[in-house]
Amino acid sequence: MLNWALTFLIIAIIAAVLGFGGIAGTATEIAKVLFIIFIVLFLISLVSGYRRR
Repeated sequence: MLNWALTFLIIAIIAAVLGFGGIAGTATEIAKVLFIIFIVLFLISLVSGYRRR
């Protein structure tokens, strides 16, 4: 049980450093851009899959 507590403490400290350092906002913007790119690629592959049939 103590091992889990220490693991979550380390994860929380890392998350706090990243969140308070402004990296979280940048990571959010990158995630939004990647989400849009993957949605577009999914739609392209979906359309090309229907064209082959």
